[in-house]
Amino acid sequence: MGPEEDGTIPMDEDGDGDAEEQGRDMEAWEKAYAEDRSWEALTEDASGLLLAVDVTQQQRQHRRRFAASKGPRIQRGIIRYVFVICDFSRAAAEADFKPSRMGAVANCVEAFVREFFDQNPLSHLGLITIRNGVARRLTDLSGSPEAHIRALRANLECSGDASIQNAIDLARGYLSSIPSYGHREVVILYSALSTCDPGDIMDSVSECKKANIRCSVVGLSAEIYICKTLCDKTGGVYSVAISESHLKELVLEHAPPPPAVAESAVASLVRMGFPQRGAEGTVALCACHREVKLGGGYTCPRCKARVCELPTECHICGLTLVSSPHLARSYHHLFPVPGFEEVSVQLQSQGKYDVLRLCYGCQQELPTAGSKAIAGVRLECPRCKQHFCFDCDVYIHESLHNCPGCESLVK
Repeated sequence: MGPEEDGTIPMDEDGDGDAEEQGRDMEAWEKAYAEDRSWEALTEDASGLLLAVDVTQQQRQHRRRFAASKGPRIQRGIIRYVFVICDFSRAAAEADFKPSRMGAVANCVEAFVREFFDQNPLSHLGLITIRNGVARRLTDLSGSPEAHIRALRANLECSGDASIQNAIDLARGYLSSIPSYGHREVVILYSALSTCDPGDIMDSVSECKKANIRCSVVGLSAEIYICKTLCDKTGGVYSVAISESHLKELVLEHAPPPPAVAESAVASLVRMGFPQRGAEGTVALCACHREVKLGGGYTCPRCKARVCELPTECHICGLTLVSSPHLARSYHHLFPVPGFEEVSVQLQSQGKYDVLRLCYGCQQELPTAGSKAIAGVRLECPRCKQHFCFDCDVYIHESLHNCPGCESLVK
């Protein structure tokens, strides 16, 4: 009886009898670990902490989002009304993203909500979910990040088919009543490979374009024609994620305000009120929750109604209520810090920057040519010519929005 007849696996000369078993199909996340073998590219620093070998390359990849700020100044909308649509159909239960597509989407949306309100304090955001072919509004357009996150975490279940048409029609119904100065956007996180729609979806796409609604899609599976068509016709961006980290990066790219469309970028004056915070011991009727609350809150300067948080619209007179820090933080998109330029190794070796050994921001030692003690990139501000480390570069462009070197030159 031969080896195939008694059910045994033939052995090769090297004794690798399980070669066929090792060549079985693997999931995408398994291949990432098996082929990458990233644990072999780790070293320890002087204190025993793990360091990646090519820190410089990782920092260069992270800085690619700053490339857009080096271009000419463009007009952006600082008052945005955005609906985030999450596909929670049966396709969201797939485990190619860990722990699942639904879990990965929930984590990314939570990070996006916090980043969105940090960069757009005057904007409003709402959540819509797709489940069983039906689109449902999870939260209304508001400026409370914690309310959105709580509602999302309380509705993590997936079933049925997905319907792009129902979702964009629902979002369009709410965004159509937005004032002309508000920028209307829809961001779809789509897991399925198909859409089950009750009618002609191209009619809905045309209606979104007519209503000046910018639709963008981040896919978790293969590229879909209708998603690409939707983004092309409405001026949005279509991208497909290949990993959890890539998904988060693609979603967070929608946090900064996009360039304003020329047809809708008409200058207009917006009436706003700056309310005063009430005393802690006062009792007042809250216009938001329609109940009596003790202490805190803000008083509308027009109708004297009380609201709980800012920014918001007064529920009585409709006045937009903001605080001065919110308004000041919104303008950094219109006057961005120029992107820092990397100082090449050739210029460092010429001795021109010998005196600039410390970062101007944190006063830590900067990487130098020929030295392996400190890895990373050295960056220079094109205006003040001061040098910064990578961490200060990220902090300046993502949080501070002011260059310390340029500000020190202002008299």
